[in-house]
Amino acid sequence: MNIANLSSSLRTAVSTLNKRLRKQDYSSENYSITEIETMGYLHRKGNLSPSELAGLTKIRPQSMSSILDKFEEQKLIKRIPSKEDKRKIHVALTTSGKKIVEKTRYERDGWLTKNIDKTLTDKEKKTLKKAIEILNRLAEAE
Repeated sequence: MNIANLSSSLRTAVSTLNKRLRKQDYSSENYSITEIETMGYLHRKGNLSPSELAGLTKIRPQSMSSILDKFEEQKLIKRIPSKEDKRKIHVALTTSGKKIVEKTRYERDGWLTKNIDKTLTDKEKKTLKKAIEILNRLAEAE
């Protein structure tokens, strides 16, 4: 088995599926991929500092600051001063921000559910379930 070919094929398949899922995401048409990713991290992990968000999304802190300014202006986030160090802040999604994340997830999950059901056999669905565990392990690797 050629691991380089396997890696390339996996990257292509995951990238193509990700692009298809983004096309099904009508609620986030006014946001970049990084902006949607930022909201997703806040939704999953809770309050984070701007530098933590920049690290997770792999962008410069200045770029994250611009994203957070936009979100704050749109009332999608709130900035919360740290209790331990008043110079630091944490960012949290507002109810409006949470609704955007939940709606985009609902749209993508709906598309994916429909297509898994109509495209895959029962055996392929079981294989996919096993593959998800493997993909999650790969995603968590350093």
